[in-house]
Amino acid sequence: MILAADIGNSDIVLGIFKDSELLQNWRLHTVHHQSVDEYEMLVRGMLFACDFSLEDVDGAVLSSVVPELTNVFLNLIENLVGQPPIIVNSDLNFGIEINTEIPAKVGQDRLINALAAYQQYKTSLIIIDCGTATTLDVVTAEGSFEGGVICPGLLISAEVLFSRAAQLFQVNLEIPENLIGKNTTDSVKSGLIYGYGGMIDSLIDKLAKEIVQMDQPYPTVVITGGLANKLLPILPEVIFHDDLTLRGLYLFHLMNKPVENGKEQ
Repeated sequence: MILAADIGNSDIVLGIFKDSELLQNWRLHTVHHQSVDEYEMLVRGMLFACDFSLEDVDGAVLSSVVPELTNVFLNLIENLVGQPPIIVNSDLNFGIEINTEIPAKVGQDRLINALAAYQQYKTSLIIIDCGTATTLDVVTAEGSFEGGVICPGLLISAEVLFSRAAQLFQVNLEIPENLIGKNTTDSVKSGLIYGYGGMIDSLIDKLAKEIVQMDQPYPTVVITGGLANKLLPILPEVIFHDDLTLRGLYLFHLMNKPVENGKEQ
């Protein structure tokens, strides 16, 4: 089995794969200053609750965009499985070309999502990840990651609105019945959900036009991330993949796992 870990600014997502099947996944809130021991207690508890034996885990892969937690999870995974994980970086094999000015500066999660989506669809793509930030990335039909767009995430936009407008209050991020709000709560919901969805829809349209101008086929649009399901009702043309990042990490592990005596471990 393979343990995959994705450390994001808001959430930490863990998954256990056997062959190509995702057996179980978990989502933790990211606590930037938590220790190895504290995280290890949480992770061991989750594995134990699902009846997974660490003796069956024979490899691991780690992606992190939170530098202060990278070594924490490097040590944690080594404690759990007895060997260090493969750490995602732009010098390793993604199965795609990274056609940006500084590949090492591209977020690991963006590249991993691109790897997973391209391996499945093998065509031009727009890949949307709705997390702390919302990213829209472009991959060509030939498998070249071209870069993309980074926007403030839905939660960040909501938090700024509530903190700066004295007479507005926090609401649940759920789609209202009608666009025209008859009260403050529904009006705020419409502005956040429909407004944010409209921004993404407009960016998809503009990116698609630019992709077609590159003599590429019209792109397939894939969406993932913890907040993606909030927007799905108003983005009907996109394809939702809840486990895109974990699946990309598993594929990345397959492409980069160590070789001993001419045989893959």
